[in-house]
Amino acid sequence: MSLEITLSDLRLESVRAAYQSGNLTPRELILALREKAAALNPEYHLFIYLLDPTELEPYFAALEGRDINDLPLYGVPFSIKDNIDLVGIPTTAACVAYTYEPERSATIVEQLIALGAIPLGKTNLDQFATGLNGSRSPFGACPNSVLKEYPSGGSSSGSSLAVALGVSSFALGTDTAGSGRVPAALNNLLGMKASKGLISTAGVVPACRTLDCVTTFTATAREASQLLGLVAKLDPRDEYSRSNPSWNDASAFGAPRPFRFGVPRAQDLEYFGCPQGPLLFGDAIDRLTAMGGEAVTIDLSPFLEAAGLLYNGPWVAERYSVAGELMQSNPEAVLPVIRAVLGKAPLVTGVETFKAQYRLQALKAVCDRVMDGVDFVVTPSIGRPVTSAELQAEPVLRNSELGYYTNFVNLLDYAAVAVPSAFMDNGMPWGVTVFGRVFTDQYLLSIADALQRHTELPLIGGLAGQLAKPAGSARNDMARIVVCGAHLDGLPLNWQLKQRGARLVEATQSSSDYQLYALAGGPPFRPGMVRVEQDGVAIAVEVWELPSRELGSFLTGIPAPLGLGKVQLADGSWECGFICEPYGLAGATNISHLGGWRAYLNAGANK
Repeated sequence: MSLEITLSDLRLESVRAAYQSGNLTPRELILALREKAAALNPEYHLFIYLLDPTELEPYFAALEGRDINDLPLYGVPFSIKDNIDLVGIPTTAACVAYTYEPERSATIVEQLIALGAIPLGKTNLDQFATGLNGSRSPFGACPNSVLKEYPSGGSSSGSSLAVALGVSSFALGTDTAGSGRVPAALNNLLGMKASKGLISTAGVVPACRTLDCVTTFTATAREASQLLGLVAKLDPRDEYSRSNPSWNDASAFGAPRPFRFGVPRAQDLEYFGCPQGPLLFGDAIDRLTAMGGEAVTIDLSPFLEAAGLLYNGPWVAERYSVAGELMQSNPEAVLPVIRAVLGKAPLVTGVETFKAQYRLQALKAVCDRVMDGVDFVVTPSIGRPVTSAELQAEPVLRNSELGYYTNFVNLLDYAAVAVPSAFMDNGMPWGVTVFGRVFTDQYLLSIADALQRHTELPLIGGLAGQLAKPAGSARNDMARIVVCGAHLDGLPLNWQLKQRGARLVEATQSSSDYQLYALAGGPPFRPGMVRVEQDGVAIAVEVWELPSRELGSFLTGIPAPLGLGKVQLADGSWECGFICEPYGLAGATNISHLGGWRAYLNAGANK
């Protein structure tokens, strides 16, 4: 595989295939990409610092003699937002006076390098990661990768361009208010903002430390899933780091089963005068429905109220804790628009801070109830793209518009993925964001992957959008349980499910491989369902979903001879469900001919 071909397709699997062909080395690829980046930089201002060949050499040397199969990211080029530390390279946060040289890389950077990835450089950003547009940098504004009269989006502006312009396979950004999603939407990228704490923020210049997330920009959801699966680890360096539950590991990425998704009420949607927005969002909803989704109207107003707390509440003081000292000693070092945003922070009182926290908690309780009823919510990623001229004329207003659908997510502790879904008539990318409960990241990436496959949009650089379907089924934070007896809806033990927050998914049948017995003893009277090699029948069952965190307590409460195992349904799928150990059939009555426990109870009642 030639260098020219690889330069046109930097997806993880493509880079790996190029190296495995033996016709390309990491040194050849990275140096060529560095040359390409240097040529683009005067026009797009995407890099604040590009590593020179001497600085890159240790990374090349570290891969020499290594087996590519031992390193999942062998020779993969990536870029780093310049508020994330790379050892020996200046970190500026887009403020020259703030610059320091870190003695250690950020944890996420160390992880990626250990996996074989090679850093290309440090990317431009809105100063101190305060902004969503990509124009707030003394190193130059970042124009959009598709139409230059629009901004790239920020604050992770340079990182989005590094991927969109084809100089990195992926790039690291950060997201406090939407900085990992807005630039993705504006540049035809997949922007993954994982649950807070899943990716370590140790070695990241804080914007709001309690809210900050490290993000990734990729061409596809599958790549984002692979990266998250590699780096979502508890980090002792980061007090806000959290363990990734097993239901959210890399194996949870797959093809989604039928799902329920929230759609905001019409009065909550805002497109800021863009006539195409409603049409494109309606098309995205239609696509999700065609993929097996059931749309459920939700009230987005409490989410939007929470969003208003980010800049109109005490969290602006958290931002000031990073830049405030410099603003006091050297105010001219900070851009005027950043000073304007942060200038009110010293006036925030402790009383106001606690009142805002109380209000946020009340709103979260309301929003969590909404989220419990759906698998995820879909919104536009932005109301409309704004031009650079509009930003220059009204910087705060237009920036605020860009964050309409993003500002609340971290405050409410949700996961979110921005995914391309269309192109506007003028050629600008347009997309939607799917957000869901904490630790449903791989599930959201599965939805994004399915949407990318359904739309078949061209990927960055005009690459064909044909993507392979994942082998397995997607998982989220809900476990499915097949019940056949006393746990059926309305029967004596059903409360054990509902008490744990379970909901009925469907009433169906098992495959024709089972026999059903009325077990001896009781009350409560219970059946036992056993799989047999011959003379099996289909048994009426129900499929319930309950939070995975409740599955253990449910299992430990099941008395012998029953337990949980795998049950095959009529459609051929296998789900966790009630099974009976053979010894429990002593004294039992075979009721298979009735086809189910309800039929058996009804027959007894009729007698």
